[in-house]
Amino acid sequence: MIGRHDTVNGANFAFTDRWGGVSAVPYEELNLGGAVGDDPEAVRANRALAAKSLGLDPALVVWMNQVHGSDVAVVDGPWGAADAVPSVDAVVTARRGLALAVLTADCTPVLLADPVAGVAAAAHAGRPGMVAGVVPAAVRAMVELGARADRITARTGPAVCGRCYEVPEAMRAEVSAVEPAAHAETSWGTPALDVSAGVHAQLERLGVRDREQSPVCTRESRDHFSYRRDRTTGRLAGYVWLD
Repeated sequence: MIGRHDTVNGANFAFTDRWGGVSAVPYEELNLGGAVGDDPEAVRANRALAAKSLGLDPALVVWMNQVHGSDVAVVDGPWGAADAVPSVDAVVTARRGLALAVLTADCTPVLLADPVAGVAAAAHAGRPGMVAGVVPAAVRAMVELGARADRITARTGPAVCGRCYEVPEAMRAEVSAVEPAAHAETSWGTPALDVSAGVHAQLERLGVRDREQSPVCTRESRDHFSYRRDRTTGRLAGYVWLD
């Protein structure tokens, strides 16, 4: 269920895999995405299972309506009504104990925390969001709340790797002009992008030194959901919160 969970100076980072939930094929089992066609009751049950396995109150997890942009919302509590969830790709909080969640199925989930300032952020960095600067925008929002880049711990979760994310040459050139570190080639020798590498290059330039990248490629791993592999599939989640 929880593929990885680690704690650094009171900052918690967790990423799910696809197992341990109640969703049926093709969303089996732990689909946490509410906009992919799965039974809403199954999604609610899965979110409760995942939260409780982390010792979290499911009602105190903040989700986003992700749209592949760079907008950031600063939050101090859950949204309330489902229709109140804004269309953003990063959320930031200075409230300890409030968990922030990001959904992915190939895109790069980015979890950030400055335990000294008590500020955390979760960001959804697909190709468009990485190019638009969603991660730098999240870091800027954290700094405005008192965080310092050199104190931020960053974790990126399972995502499609540069060996598997094939794109047209024109797209690779366009993205690489913005972020050269994202330039890649597939294992079969065609143009590709490595979004996670691009995200880590952005974080490095911002002064975020404590960074770790998951070695898991979602397209290669049958333990993880992958949109590029399966199209109709579930969503993984990354969670960050401060004790």
